[in-house]
Parts: sequence; C-alpha cells; structure tokens
Amino acid sequence: MAVTGWLESLRDAEKTALLQDGRRKVHYLFPDGKEMAEEYDEKTKELLVRKWRVKSALGALGQWQIEVGEPAPHGAGNLGPELIKESNANPIFMRKDTKVCFQWRIRNLPYPKDVYSVSVDRKERCIIVRTTNKKYYKKFSIPDLDRHKLPLDDSSLSFTYANCTLIISYQKPKEVLAAESELQEMLKKVKMAHGSDGDCRTQ
Repeated sequence: MAVTGWLESLRDAEKTALLQDGRRKVHYLFPDGKEMAEEYDEKTKELLVRKWRVKSALGALGQWQIEVGEPAPHGAGNLGPELIKESNANPIFMRKDTKVCFQWRIRNLPYPKDVYSVSVDRKERCIIVRTTNKKYYKKFSIPDLDRHKLPLDDSSLSFTYANCTLIISYQKPKEVLAAESELQEMLKKVKMAHGSDGDCRTQ
C-alpha cells in the first residue's frame, strides 16, 4: 500500500529530534539525500511546520521549501518600510493544518464571500480557487494525498471567509489519520535533545 510505503520511507530515514521553545523539532535525512524538517507543538502534537530541502545536481544544498507553516518573508530587511507595507497588501498563501483537516489560509483578499469558488480538479489532482470577478486565481496540490496516492474527494472540501482571509479546509482521509498516528508513535522512540535559543542541531 502507498500509505505503508510512505511510512516505511519515514522509518528508514535518519532522524534527529530537539525540544526547543515548546516545539518538538524533527529532522529527517532520507537515503536519496532529501531532507525534511517538521515542528510539532509539544503539548497538542499539532504539526506547525514542514519543510523540504534537496541537493542540486552538483551536491549543493538548496533553499528550504515550506510545505506547512508561515512563509518566510521575501527579502525583508532589504526593503524600506514603504515597500514592506506595499508587499503586505498582496495575497499571502499559507498552510496551517488542524488535527483532522488540511487547512490553507489566503490573507489579504478584500472581495465579498460570494465571489469565491473553491473546487477539486481530480484530473490535475489539485484544488482550484477562483473569483467570479476574475481578480484572483490559485491552484495547489495536497502533497500528503500524493505521497499516499489517495484520490481527491469534493465532499471533503469546504471553505469560509472572514476578515479578508479565505480559509480552505480538506478533511483528512482515515488513511492519513492512521499514518499520522503511527508516525507519532514512531517519533516517541527517537531520542530527544534539549536545545536553547539558536540551537540548530536539527538542521
């Protein structure tokens, strides 16, 4: 089964863990050289961050690509306050899951709720967000379902809108919930280091 295959790859990865600032940070190094880093709330066990890094053809480490969590500000610190203020008006897309749902937030969308359409494209295996006023369009995949080779289901998709933020939720399939539960059991066996501020041993 695909779910088992993904769990096996996690089981085979070299794992290190660090408890820091109330977060359990886990670093995975896969046999093919890919790296994955996750951060969990130590109390609730909710996933806060997941990011990936791959080596280039020449063996150089690439930039971390964020899958779950707050996107890193682009070039902040190099821009003047006027430019930062202007860029903050652009839509900001991020994923922040709950225990039972994959969830995405798109901030800075000022249009009324009734202009938004959120749908599943099964052929392209993605979710599509569009507006009837043609002011916004976005499509994105659910990597977890791709890794588990599970189909997308329209009935699992819902969305709400408030405070200029579109919140899109997709109910996690039972296979994913079972795999996440098994992963938590697996991570309990990883020896945990305790770090202070600035400790980067997980990376």
